[in-house]
Amino acid sequence: MPELPEVETVRRGLEQRTKGMTIARVDVLRPRAIAAPDDPNLFALALKDTQLQCWRRRGKYLLADLQHGADAEPAGQWGVHLRMTGQFLWLETDRPPCPHTRVRIWSAQGPELRFVDTRSFGQMWWVPQGRATEAVIKGLSKLGPEPFSEAFHAEHLQARLKGSKRPIKNALLDQSLVAGVGNIYADESLFAAGIRPHTPSQQLGLTQLERLRQALIEVLEISIGAGGTTFSDFRDLTGTNGNYGGVAWVYRRSGQPCRRCGTTIERDRLGGRSSHWCPTCQS
Repeated sequence: MPELPEVETVRRGLEQRTKGMTIARVDVLRPRAIAAPDDPNLFALALKDTQLQCWRRRGKYLLADLQHGADAEPAGQWGVHLRMTGQFLWLETDRPPCPHTRVRIWSAQGPELRFVDTRSFGQMWWVPQGRATEAVIKGLSKLGPEPFSEAFHAEHLQARLKGSKRPIKNALLDQSLVAGVGNIYADESLFAAGIRPHTPSQQLGLTQLERLRQALIEVLEISIGAGGTTFSDFRDLTGTNGNYGGVAWVYRRSGQPCRRCGTTIERDRLGGRSSHWCPTCQS
């Protein structure tokens, strides 16, 4: 599943390509891709003839402001969650849609923005003007602070993890603790902080939590700069792979030597998810 760096990479691509774009036509090829409104035809009608404004990211969600171009009046918001395999493609020239194409959106200027999703878990929402975004996209109300925000600090982690016996790796995957982090960057940040993924959350002191906070921010910043990570499906709007995977410290490197100390990287299952770690560097 795309995590914060991948979603941020997509956000920047959408901002660059579609800001100011007037939507001329919307075709929903798979109705289940539209979470709201209930009728996909209403989603298509709501977006038609609107102009895309700024794109924002909240956790793993993407949000675009819409306005009626001629009147410059707000027309609600367009929300997107890529889930496991969703991706946008920006097409300057027409080509037949692949079998996994779910939504097609044409610009009045000609190019097409195409949403492709192999596993079909991705979702889109239209939030009418005047309605609270969280009332329509309910998952937003469950998100914790953004990693780069002032609200994400060691004291926040300490308060939320107090008395918790669950492994710190599992805690980092909880979107109510910190928004946007998934399996890849949880593994990578725990390695950078020198903390084993199995460590019960309540055992971590404030100094360790501050080190983990800083490690997470640094890992995310590096990955955003590399355009995210590609191990299977992720591509940006031009179909380009993310580059972070080639320099990952531990993720998907089980059985290989640690890049820092040479110890063999191990892999365990925690909470049904794979965890990769170095027995020497993470004590």
